[in-house]
Amino acid sequence: MEYCEEATPEILIRVNHLFKVFGNDPERGIELLRAGTTKQEIYEKTSLIVALDDVSFEVMKGETFVLMGLSGCGKSTLLRCLNLLVEPTAGEIYIGDREIAGMSDEEIREFRRTSIGMVFQNFALLPYRSVIDNVAFGLEIQGMPLAERHEKARAALDLVGLAGYETSMPDQLSGGMKQRVGLARALASDAEILLMDEAFSALDPLIRRDMQDELIDLQQRLNKTIIFVSHDLDEALKLGNRIALMKDGKIIQVGTAEDILMNPENEYVERFVADVDMTKVLTAKDVMKKADPVIFCKSGPHLAARLMKEYGISSLFVVSQHRVLRGIVMLDDVVEAVKKDRKTLQEITIQDIPCVRPDTPISEIIPMIADSRYPLPVVDEDARLQGFIMRGSVLLALARKESEPSAA
Repeated sequence: MEYCEEATPEILIRVNHLFKVFGNDPERGIELLRAGTTKQEIYEKTSLIVALDDVSFEVMKGETFVLMGLSGCGKSTLLRCLNLLVEPTAGEIYIGDREIAGMSDEEIREFRRTSIGMVFQNFALLPYRSVIDNVAFGLEIQGMPLAERHEKARAALDLVGLAGYETSMPDQLSGGMKQRVGLARALASDAEILLMDEAFSALDPLIRRDMQDELIDLQQRLNKTIIFVSHDLDEALKLGNRIALMKDGKIIQVGTAEDILMNPENEYVERFVADVDMTKVLTAKDVMKKADPVIFCKSGPHLAARLMKEYGISSLFVVSQHRVLRGIVMLDDVVEAVKKDRKTLQEITIQDIPCVRPDTPISEIIPMIADSRYPLPVVDEDARLQGFIMRGSVLLALARKESEPSAA
């Protein structure tokens, strides 16, 4: 899933120097942290447990931001600080331009009901309520009339593909269906922010992948701001517009999947991503070459031959106005057309060629180029030529990444 930034993206969530220390006298723990004492040393000296250590980051409106790391790194605690289910020891959390720690108890309850939804790992469904009443539960707490809340709940169930299951009970549903109900409950309130804590980790692998695809599809339609907690790197790479990798209560690196995989900031990050299947992460835009030169469809074979000779190439992409792809011409066909003194490229333009979008994973591209005699064009949603891919480009990109750990 690709996050398309605006020219000036709007910051919706801003976290500044957040600390969370569990135990008596947590301020003492912060003092020791600032003095350079490690998390383990603080526990041994004081029995205080450091969960978050000077965490700062920003989340853009409409972004899927993944908090990831190994168990105990602080990611779930951080998520719960964002809706004050866990009270921070120190630091600031802004939602929009409002610092939520300054809210009254009633304001916090209203904030949780209307502005932020949460999806849990264990579904958290009420076993004696029907599916529709589970989805409508938050709206019921708000005091919404029955007919109105059921209407909103039905719309949310339709979004997650559970229309027709309104009267079913939770014990009649599969694990994936239960998680869809949990997601529908969060969507029913129309909250701008969704917090998802290991939401898919209890599901079987195939169902988990389906739910990931479902979330990507929903995000494209609804454009929510999602904070997603995961310990699974493949899941984080698939879902996240940006990823915050955590260790020992700290954020070690924040960036896109490409940033973290191609430019790890330290040895820990490098080790963490060492076993990632790069064919599932690299995309067409990461390996494509610039399509230059190209030839316009109104040109003729003589110009095509001249360009091929000048640039030492054996094929040319044919485009119309605004670089819209029309096909490709090959050297042998161009030479034959010149011999016959043909005036146009129409008869020798090969139009039925496969093409891919810039965000197509390399894993899908490899079978397409394995036996193809043509370079693979990369086009945008309007069929405008962005670049092209050769077999060698893919192999070089994968080989380069493979060699980086040993070089380091």
